[in-house]
Amino acid sequence: MAKPMNTIHIALATNDIEETVKEYSRCLGCDPCVVLPNQYALWRTDSINMSVRQDATCKPGELRHLGWEDAEAEKMSSEKDANDIVWEHFSAQQQADEIEVAWPGTGYIPQ
Repeated sequence: MAKPMNTIHIALATNDIEETVKEYSRCLGCDPCVVLPNQYALWRTDSINMSVRQDATCKPGELRHLGWEDAEAEKMSSEKDANDIVWEHFSAQQQADEIEVAWPGTGYIPQ
């Protein structure tokens, strides 16, 4: 499946990965490509790159950051916008590498 050059990324906090995976999988019409029980889940579709993460520094449902998945990104970067929202810019492989650093042995390979 060909991905557009820039796909919006939304990262949310949750306190219940399992219930969030059930609900968002239904809403997005697909299962996540990565699920780390009680920690993290990631969906990649033609229109969205969305992750949820257990994050004690955020309230459930709170926006962690936004970003762009860009096949041509040379490196993972982030910056804050005028509204103090963190925006990341990354390729699918750079995101997979970040997942592997956070959770060694995950073995996630983007399709």
